[in-house]
Amino acid sequence: MGKDEQSAYIEEILRKPVKNLYVHFPFCRGKCTYCALHSRAGRSAAERADYVAGLCVELARVCEAQAPAGFETVYFGGGSPALCDLRPLFAVLAPHLAPNAEFTVELHPLDAAPDLLAALSAGGVTRVSMGVQSLDDAVLRQMGRGYTADEAARRFGRVRARFPDAGIDLIVGWPGDGTEQAHQWSRLADWGLRHCSVYSLILEPDTHLARQIASGRLQSPDDDKVMDALRRCADHLAAIGLERYEISNYAAPGHACRHNLAVWRGEDYLGLGEGAYGRIGRLRTPSGERLSAAEDLKERTLFRLRTSEGLDTAAFPEWRSALDRNAAQGLLARRGNVYFLTPRGMEVCDAILAEIV
Repeated sequence: MGKDEQSAYIEEILRKPVKNLYVHFPFCRGKCTYCALHSRAGRSAAERADYVAGLCVELARVCEAQAPAGFETVYFGGGSPALCDLRPLFAVLAPHLAPNAEFTVELHPLDAAPDLLAALSAGGVTRVSMGVQSLDDAVLRQMGRGYTADEAARRFGRVRARFPDAGIDLIVGWPGDGTEQAHQWSRLADWGLRHCSVYSLILEPDTHLARQIASGRLQSPDDDKVMDALRRCADHLAAIGLERYEISNYAAPGHACRHNLAVWRGEDYLGLGEGAYGRIGRLRTPSGERLSAAEDLKERTLFRLRTSEGLDTAAFPEWRSALDRNAAQGLLARRGNVYFLTPRGMEVCDAILAEIV
């Protein structure tokens, strides 16, 4: 989104209070071999400081418009937000956080130093999401993560001591993943997790991983094995008390990420920073696309199928015939006008949605 579009976006926000904020930080320690997200490695401290200064200007304008309501959820993602000095942003945000606001920061395991964790806590952060990605040392080396599974576990323990609602991210389906990973997952019982996000590997073009597979150095992931690995991971998480509240997210009762839920419930959320996604009324960023009222309602409603709360078809009775066909195959359960994904349905949600739209 260019400067003119960003300015128009900010002006639209100023006219409409928003409860949820996402801020993107495109800086990384190094580009992971699988990553196609908007991020870059090796930038200078001066560039990072300039980036934060620009965010502070934008955020100050938005925060002034949001008063006195304040943000109910804030999420700093990346990239690695902790590579920046976040204290100026904390200062801008502090007067504009709602009581009991949820404030999440994504964290690379190698950034989990005691002084940084103390600074996050002092800045109002309430939960941390640590990108562990794998519990297999060989896979972590291939990913280019720079730590071992044992080191990640130790650092997560340090994080959890200060942020009890801390969680981790895992990626399933790495080339060569097999039964050994299931044994690694059993170690999660010792982590004291309250939240875990589990994503299947998406093989993006123009990544180092895609080039390795194209050259034959690594084997392409097998879809059936990936699906089996996702099922086994879900079983391990259920065994330690984490319930699936969204296709990719698991939490102990009462500890779901409120920002995640806001997004999948179709609520508005402000996205600031390079490449940040946002949804304000019918406007979508960073594309700048403006949906029709009907398209906007449909999108917001469909998102709910991903969650354990289900999809209410009261406004779209025409969807029910397709949904009932999937229910007959055991992919959905129905309660009145509301449809819920079954465990099997979670695996093919995109195909179900394709039938509706």
